[in-house]
This record gives sequence, C-alpha cells and structure tokens, in this order.
Amino acid sequence: MAWVQPPGTPSVGLAFLDVYKKTRDPYYLEAAVETARALVKGQLQSGGWAYSIEFDPDKRKGYAYRSDGRTDAHNVTTLDDDTTQAALRCLIKVDHTLDFKDATIHEAALFGLDSLLRAQYPNGAWPQRYTEFPDPANYPVKKATYPEEWSRVYKGTDYTGYYTLNDNTLADTIALMDLAAETYAEERYRAAWRKAGDFILLAQMPDPQPAWAQQYDVGMHPAWACKFEPPAITGGESQGILRVLLALHAKTGDHRYLDSAGRALAYLKASRLPDGHLARFYELKTNTPLYFTKTYELTYSDADTPTHYSFTSYSSLDAIEADYRAACDAKGEAPPDKKTEPTAAPPSAEEVKKVITALDARGAWVESGRLRYHGEEDPTREVIDTQTFIANIGLLSTYIAAGKE
Repeated sequence: MAWVQPPGTPSVGLAFLDVYKKTRDPYYLEAAVETARALVKGQLQSGGWAYSIEFDPDKRKGYAYRSDGRTDAHNVTTLDDDTTQAALRCLIKVDHTLDFKDATIHEAALFGLDSLLRAQYPNGAWPQRYTEFPDPANYPVKKATYPEEWSRVYKGTDYTGYYTLNDNTLADTIALMDLAAETYAEERYRAAWRKAGDFILLAQMPDPQPAWAQQYDVGMHPAWACKFEPPAITGGESQGILRVLLALHAKTGDHRYLDSAGRALAYLKASRLPDGHLARFYELKTNTPLYFTKTYELTYSDADTPTHYSFTSYSSLDAIEADYRAACDAKGEAPPDKKTEPTAAPPSAEEVKKVITALDARGAWVESGRLRYHGEEDPTREVIDTQTFIANIGLLSTYIAAGKE
C-alpha cells in the first residue's frame, strides 16, 4: 500500500524532483518518474485518488483503478487534505520536466484535471469527495446567507458533496488549477480558478460575521460536516481564505478580492480570544465561540474538549494584515507578470553535518514513532518518517546546489 495524502507518495516524488533540479543527477529524476508511475496506478475512474493506493492484486479488486479497467468498485475521488491535488501536482511537475514526452504520465495528469473541471459546481466551488459530476440545474448560484434555524445536534448527514473550504480544500484546488494553467497554457484551467475566486466572494457571510464557514449546503447555508464540525464561522479556514484572496488580487489586480479581505480582516481581529488566538468555530450571528465535549455535545465551554481536534486556531492576522496593507498601498499598480519568491539562505555546514550524522548504517533517518492505522498491538516503535526524509534531502540538495554556484 502507498499513502497519497501528504506527506505521502506525491510529496516524496516532488522531493526527488526537487533534488534532481538542484543537482541534475538523473538518478533522482528516475526516482520521481517511478513515483509518478506508481500514482498513475492509483488513479480512479472518477479521475482522482483515495487516501491510499493498494498494490496487492486481491485488494486492488476493491477499487475502480483506471489502469485495471475495473468500474464496479470503490471510485471516490477525495479532495480532502490535499490528497488528489498533491497527486496531480506531482504528475504535472514530472510531466513538465519530461517535456510532456511520457504519454502515460501526461494522459493521467490531463484526465485528472479534466475530472476536476467537470466536478466544479456552477458557483465555482468543489465538493470534498465525488464519484459523479454535478448537474448544473440542481445547483443554483446564490450568495451565502444565515439559515433561519439549525440543529445543535449532529444528524449524520452526508456532507461530502457540500461546497467545501474545510482543510483548505478550495485553496489547494485553486493553486493546482493555477499550476495547470501555467504548465499547459490552457485558458480553461485559468477560468476554473477565477470561478473559484468568485465562489469565495459568494461564500463570504453577510454582517455581522463577514468571514467563511467550513462548508455550505446547496442553499449556501453553513452546514454540519463531521460530528465535531458544526454550522459556524471558522477562525481557521477563514485565515487561509484571506491568503487566497491576497494571492488572487496579486495575480489579477481585481480589487473585489481586497475589499472582501478587508471586511473579513476587521471582523476576525475583533473576534480574537483573550489569549490572542481565534476560535475554530463561532456561533452564527451571536459570534460566541463554540466547543464540543468529549462526548461530542455542542457547548460554549472549552473545559472538556476532545484531544484529536483543535478548537482554537493560531492567529496569523497581524502578518496577513501587513500583506493586505501592502497590497492596498500598491492598489493602483498593474499585477506583476510573475510572482518572485525570496531566496532562502543555504543551510550551514553545521546543519548539514547534523543531518548526515543522524543517518544509520543503511543511510536512513530513523526516529521514535508508531505506524498509523496499525492498531495498539503493533510492536513498531521506530519509523522512517517521510516528512523528515523530505526535509533532510531538501536541505542536503540545497547545500550541494549552493556549492556549485
């Protein structure tokens, strides 16, 4: 089995590709290509990926993998947690590096992007998961409003088809469409992220809470998702949306994005908790912070919250406001043709030595940890963490590249 959700297989593939670009060692390009081909074997008939890919022949029978030709099995594309987006990012970047000459990788990338275009709702949003594509007649375009009433008790409604911002789903998909537009010079991908930008404006709640919910039903009302994710204004994802608005303004010069960000920023600053953090959830209209007990009862108290989910969010509002004010100061200027990224200083010799010293006799970075989803009885106490691997080979390759300059 291979994991797709970051920092899984696509993240490692992109790390190999990054090392190749810094060192020009073809060994790492070959590794990136092999990783991309593994992802192709996990692409579903619906165009995207599940959280993981099965390679065991018997287990593969349970999935509608395109490479196997099976259609009557699990076929759910997930956009949750940057899963499908990460897989397509890896395919697109490998495809570009190969000058689009690997037909299998190229076709899989375009098929996945086409499925995302078909899955986009008329208002510009995407669902969290999908197997089929929406009929536009069933999804009228309208602005977000407060529901007249909402249940304080979780009903278990299927939320996977809702218009989703949760876990930065929309932000990740916008970034993917921007990458696709730049890579393939296709206007339809650019139109998709612009349409998604329009959805952000539609989804901004009216006063007194001009920010965003995690997800919306077809009526554009904030709605329940998991049993610990109620209809509410979110202090977490709203900050991510502010970053998206500033990026959209930088690319387009469209002042609507700045105007939207300004209203949300003022509201969120006024909603900070006494410790400077933001609540993950604010009650609709009253703006009272919401929490859950360990038995998943909605409450105004944070005294008995579950430990697997954060009910407060770190506030990045000061940094966001600085970027917002800089954008306002430059409001009359044309958007730059290309975004320039600041160049980070290369790692020091001491940092490199520390990373190399941490290798074991095999050349692996091993650390204390447990294997996820293997149960409490699993005896594993030492693991190779892909996040550590990605960070370390990135550091080493950056050091090597700096020495060549």
